[in-house]
Amino acid sequence: MKKIFLDSEKSEIIEMALSDHISFKQIEYQYGIKEKDVKKLMRENLKEKSYKAWRKRVKQFSSRRDFYK
Repeated sequence: MKKIFLDSEKSEIIEMALSDHISFKQIEYQYGIKEKDVKKLMRENLKEKSYKAWRKRVKQFSSRRDFYK
């Protein structure tokens, strides 16, 4: 089942996902949306270059820390 979010909720999820201090688990707890769905929402709402830069940053941080996103 696909969740429908208000524009304000989408903005909040995007802001949380862009933050280096909020994990995907925290987003899931608050909004009931899984990591793959957060990535999809980001892909649909960010410019392509911004999305790629975000994914690159998430991947780089996750390889340097035991727990990131």
